[in-house]
Amino acid sequence: MKILLMGHPNVGKSVFFNRLTGANVIESNYSGTTVDYTCGCMSLDGKEVEVVDVPGTFSLDPKDKAEEVAVAMLKEAKDTKDAYVICVVDSSKLERGLYLAMQIIEEGYSVIIALNMDDVAEDKNIEIDNQKLEQILGVPVVSTIAIENIGISNVISRLKDAKPVDVEDIAVRGAGAA
Repeated sequence: MKILLMGHPNVGKSVFFNRLTGANVIESNYSGTTVDYTCGCMSLDGKEVEVVDVPGTFSLDPKDKAEEVAVAMLKEAKDTKDAYVICVVDSSKLERGLYLAMQIIEEGYSVIIALNMDDVAEDKNIEIDNQKLEQILGVPVVSTIAIENIGISNVISRLKDAKPVDVEDIAVRGAGAA
């Protein structure tokens, strides 16, 4: 089993990685700090799982070297049995983060969305209906505050619910939810 942590730069992927693996990655607020990638392992149901902290990317249409690496790693994972993508999204910038999440979902990956920095969204009076978002997208959606280790275990427990989604179903569910 392999888990890719994907998302924009500076959304907390490396913090998430550290929480899952116990490793230490340099955490920085400078865009594109994870230029290469970092691998680690965690135990899940008695099995060793590879966890990859993928370089930050804004879309699957790469504009720089870091994004090229991210897209290449995602494509490589397509050939891996039991590959999952945890799409880490800044809760206070939901629309931006969902653009990338939708691209990954459209490519047929098993995705779980971690709405990270939930405290920042709350401070900005941003309310997100996780259940409705999950209903529309058809993928698990979990609120997290990775820096405080809040919600990480919920993301892991929801991995079993992540599976590829038919994109046409998203459009139908979205139209019905309006």
